[in-house]
Amino acid sequence: MVKVDLITGFLGSGKTTFLKLYAKYFMDQGLKIGILENDYGAVNVDMLLLNELRGDNCELEMVAGGCDADCHRRRFKTKLIAMGMSGYDRVIIEPSGIFDVDEFFDAVRDEPLDRWYEIGNVITVVDARLEDNLSDSSDYFLASQLAHAGTIVLSRTQLVDSSKLNSTRQHLKAAAAKAQLNKDIDSIIFDKDWAKLTASDFEKLANSSYSMVSYVKKYGMDDAGFKTVYFLELPMNKDSIEEKINTLMTDETYGKILRAKGFFREANQWYQFNATPQEFELTQMPVGQDVFIVIGENLDANRIQHYMST
Repeated sequence: MVKVDLITGFLGSGKTTFLKLYAKYFMDQGLKIGILENDYGAVNVDMLLLNELRGDNCELEMVAGGCDADCHRRRFKTKLIAMGMSGYDRVIIEPSGIFDVDEFFDAVRDEPLDRWYEIGNVITVVDARLEDNLSDSSDYFLASQLAHAGTIVLSRTQLVDSSKLNSTRQHLKAAAAKAQLNKDIDSIIFDKDWAKLTASDFEKLANSSYSMVSYVKKYGMDDAGFKTVYFLELPMNKDSIEEKINTLMTDETYGKILRAKGFFREANQWYQFNATPQEFELTQMPVGQDVFIVIGENLDANRIQHYMST
């Protein structure tokens, strides 16, 4: 049977960066890896960020949104059926940061996938700089990801002191308590600087498994208030993009924006941007697609588009 892993985590936690490292560990062992990007947005930016992995030992697949939740689940299952017949040694799934983890278990344990796949690991990536004041629905999705995790991998630990690291740990436990999740969160936290990870660290992570712990399910994807909006070919440039995104994230008349990402081209050079309330990153890229994606709660798409177009 093909082992299938889920790399989950809240918006902007660093899932894609971790996935690159995790997949390379298996590829270095000569394994053939299939990576499935499963997002609710109609354009998948993270897929482009993983292009460097593509080769004889790694293939990339995607399921995009642009339809209702039931349609999205059907597409997810259909893609896994196709990948199950493709000769992979391992399949790794990276979903949206607001993905319902139960959807993963429901799909893999249903026919015919239950005959082809064995669940390996559920690894939840959490930013060590986790925002203190998340909404109830955000804390719920965080708790739902913690419920099934075999390991919680903290990202960006090198950027925080021990006080913030402890604050993040306490937040995770508080989110779990809100969802009545009875689980020893501290025992499964992995907080090593990713730049210092060794082969033995990845061996441990690759055998971290998963758990099936019950919790109170308060929200579904349709009623939690989260929304993804995307815009094609908006006017963007490297001198103003950070300031504009900062305005969007600090003025809640646009909605509560938790993540902004995308690509734009300037002077024949592609740039990729990735923003959360904690940081902004701008990187030169060899390929891209003119797209601006915003994820958050109670978004005013028309107001966002008007502001970015001026």
